[in-house]
Amino acid sequence: MGVIDEVKQRTDIIDIISQYASLTKAGRTFRALCPFHSEKHPSFFVYPEQQSWHCFGACNTGGDVFSFIMKKQGIDFGEALRLLAQRAGVAIPSRFEPGAESEERQRLYQVNQAAALYFHNLLLDSPAGEKARSYVIGRGFSPKTIADFQLGFSPNSWEGLKQYLMDRGYTESELLTAGLIIEAEAGKTHDRFRNRLMFPIHDARGRIAGFGARVLDDSLPKYINSPQTPIFDKSGSLYGINLAKDAIRQQDLAVIVEGYMDVITAHQNGFHNVVASMGTSVTEKQVSSLKRLTKNITLALDADAAGDEASLRAVGYENTLDAEVKVIILPRGKDPDDVIKEDAKAWQKLLGEALPVVDYTFNMVTSELDLTTAKGKSSAVDKLLPIIAEIKDDIRQAHYLQKLAHLLKVSERSIEAALTRIRPRPSRGRAEEPKQEVATHLHPLLSSPIEEYCLALLLQHPELKYRQEGLSPEYFETSENREILIAWQRSDKIESLKEGLDSATHEHLDSLLTRNLLSTKIEQKYAECALRLREKFLRSLATKIEAVLALEAQSGGRAADLAKLKEQGVEVNIQLGEVFAQKSRRRSEQRGVRK
Repeated sequence: MGVIDEVKQRTDIIDIISQYASLTKAGRTFRALCPFHSEKHPSFFVYPEQQSWHCFGACNTGGDVFSFIMKKQGIDFGEALRLLAQRAGVAIPSRFEPGAESEERQRLYQVNQAAALYFHNLLLDSPAGEKARSYVIGRGFSPKTIADFQLGFSPNSWEGLKQYLMDRGYTESELLTAGLIIEAEAGKTHDRFRNRLMFPIHDARGRIAGFGARVLDDSLPKYINSPQTPIFDKSGSLYGINLAKDAIRQQDLAVIVEGYMDVITAHQNGFHNVVASMGTSVTEKQVSSLKRLTKNITLALDADAAGDEASLRAVGYENTLDAEVKVIILPRGKDPDDVIKEDAKAWQKLLGEALPVVDYTFNMVTSELDLTTAKGKSSAVDKLLPIIAEIKDDIRQAHYLQKLAHLLKVSERSIEAALTRIRPRPSRGRAEEPKQEVATHLHPLLSSPIEEYCLALLLQHPELKYRQEGLSPEYFETSENREILIAWQRSDKIESLKEGLDSATHEHLDSLLTRNLLSTKIEQKYAECALRLREKFLRSLATKIEAVLALEAQSGGRAADLAKLKEQGVEVNIQLGEVFAQKSRRRSEQRGVRK
C-alpha cells in the first residue's frame, strides 16, 4: 500500500472537516455552513461513505479530504499529504520529504536568503546605497514596506556579493547555480547584479527563489531577473505572493499587475491581494498556482497589453479556473502605481468596473470593424469564433454565441453552423469495454479504477493529448489523480511531467505509466472510458442534489435555495442526457460496424 492510500485509510473526513466547520447530522450525510464562503443557510455537505464533500452554494465544487485541506489552507497536494500524514501517524518516506528531493535545492534557498540580507543591509546602511535609498523614499515607500518586501541594493562591484557569500561557506558552483554570479571569459566569474535596486522574489512559502533588479538611472535594460534555476521559474512565479496569499484567500480575489512597483504601492495602500507577473505575459502556471487560493482573477494591464492578453490567453485562463477572468483597462499612460498614488478610490472604482475578459475582447474586436458590412461581419466571426470555441463551459459558450449573433444581426443558427466547422470532429469507431484491463477494485476510499484507467491511457499514449473528450479535473474525485491530470494537461512531454508534481505523487504516477494495457483500439477505448467517467461524476452529483433537495423540503428550506438547487439539478440532468445520447450513438455505430 502506498503512502497516499495509507493516509486515506487512517483519516476520517468527518474528523478533519469538523475542525473547520460545525457539522450537523442530516440523514446519511453531514451539513454545515460552508467554511470557504459566507452564508446564512448551510450549503456544505460531507459524505462519510464516499469520504467526500461538496458545496452546493457559491463554491459549487467538492472533492476528497486532500482537496479540502488544500483549499482551506491554500497549500499544494504534497503539503496537504504531509499535514494529514502527521496527524494520522503515518511516516512519510524520506524520498517524499521536501528536503529530500535535493539537498542542493535547500542550499540554493539558503544562499538566496543570505544574498537578500546582504542587499537589504547595504540599502539601509551603506554610503554606496544612498542613491538607492533616495530612490525608494522618492517613490513614497515607508520603512515598513521596505522591510516587508526586503528591498535591497547591489553595489557597483564585480565580486562584492561573491566574496561575501564564499566567506560564509557557499561555493562558487552554488552561486552559479543560483544565478547570483555569471561565468565570463576564461572561466572567471563575477556578480550578476551590480548597482541596482533589488527585489527578492519569494515563493508562496516565503522562500526566496530569485531576484529582480532595477537600474537607478535611464540605462537599459531597466529590469533584469535571475535566470532559470532549479528553484526559480519566472513563468511560474508571482511577485508578492508570499504577502498576498492570505488576503487573496480572504477576499476571494487576486489582482495581477505587471510590475514590482505596482505591487509594493498597492500593498502599502491597503490592497493586499495584488501580485505581479513581473513584466511578462501572464502564464497558465501562474493562474494555476492562484487557483488554490481563488477562482476570481482580475488582470490590471496597460491598454496595449490588455488586448493581447484578452484575445490570445483569456479563455485558457478561464478554462483553468473554471470561472470568468476580468480585465481592468487603466487610463492611458498610467500604471497601477500611478493610479493608486493619485487616488486610491479611483483604483477601487476601476476594480469594480472590471469587464469579463471575453466581453472586453468583443469590444476590442468590434470597435475596429464596420458591422453593417458583410466584410466586417465576416472578420468579426473569424476573430471571435475561435475564442468562443475554446470555452469549455457550455452555458457560457452559448451566451457568447448569442451575443455574437445579436451584434452581427444574424441568426444564431448561422453562427452555430460556423462553430461546427472549426470544432474538431469526433472520431468514429467501435468502442470496446476496458474491463479486462481495469485493475482489481480496491476499497472505495482508496482508489478509483476508472479514473486510473483513463489516466494510464493518457500517460502511455501521447497521441491522445489533443483528444481529451472534454475531460475535466472535476470528474476525478481522488486528489492524486486530479493532480496528475492537471500536470499532464500543462506539460508538453511525459518526460517533464514529474517536474509539475510533488514528489509524493511520483510513486502513483509510476504505477500508471507502467500499468499493463492492451495496445489495440486505443482511441475508442479512451473515448468510452472518458464518457463513463463523466457519467459517473454526473450521476453522483445528481444523487447528491436530489438528497439535498429532499432535506431542504423536509426542513422548510428557503425558496431561493430550493430554486438554485433545482436549477443545478436541471443542468446536471441536461448533461446526463447528452452523455446518454452519446452512448446511444456509439451503440448504433457499433451495430453498424457489426453489420
